[in-house]
Amino acid sequence: MEPLIINLAPTGLVPTRAQTPHVPLTTEEVAADCARCCAAGASMLHLHARAADGSPSCDRAVFGELVAAVRQRVPNAIIITTTSGRRAPEVEMRAASLTLEGEQKPDMASLTLGSLNFSAEASISEPSTVMRLAAIMKEHGIRPELEVFDLGMVNFAKILIDKGLIEPPFYFNILLGNPASAQVSLLHLGTLVADLPPQSVWSVAGIGRHQARANALGVVVGHGVRTGLEDNLWLDDERTVLATNLQFVERIAAQAAALGRSLASPGQVRSRLGLAPRP
Repeated sequence: MEPLIINLAPTGLVPTRAQTPHVPLTTEEVAADCARCCAAGASMLHLHARAADGSPSCDRAVFGELVAAVRQRVPNAIIITTTSGRRAPEVEMRAASLTLEGEQKPDMASLTLGSLNFSAEASISEPSTVMRLAAIMKEHGIRPELEVFDLGMVNFAKILIDKGLIEPPFYFNILLGNPASAQVSLLHLGTLVADLPPQSVWSVAGIGRHQARANALGVVVGHGVRTGLEDNLWLDDERTVLATNLQFVERIAAQAAALGRSLASPGQVRSRLGLAPRP
């Protein structure tokens, strides 16, 4: 079996210290947590910036400090910055990290391929916004992390391909279990995967209590998994044990080991996704 990619989403926009003491919020906390998780097998890091008060930030300088701090701890890891529209629908705000340079420049950036409803709020990504973000990423040599919640988003990826806005190899995160989109079932996952364009690499994520089962599917049949406190705060379905990012990564590593599947190194992922090697 090919090596398994582990993509860690340590923080996200939503989790707060009141919800869990384990969510890393400061730059140093995120960098230290990422280093621990990379030592356990994570190779990709999907980062959200937080302001000094812990609230989500679109500030370019804050993103730059975060990327530089994480890169200092784990120089070879693939660093991904968010362009989420969940709290910031404007292109300028969402693209704040895409013009960073040098050691602050991310390798990749997330690109959600359409609007969707979460359990309590909407994330708005108008077609023109998605295309503009894709164009900015291409201009600055940043590969998109294509986020797919449903079949229509896969189709929109093909529209971006036809327009020359994204190029292979393509990296997809398939997120399952959100109330208003695809669920954690072999039918839903299989339908999405079957429609991905050629030269696609895909990881499986699960929202909330669906994370463990979605990750397990990724370990068995996927190219990779996405895991972390961005998507789920709990280690168990009964919500009795608050998880850490390291516990999520270690659980996936153990599942892969049980199948005799190795974990992909950052260098292997860089080669597979056509990313420049780190010096």
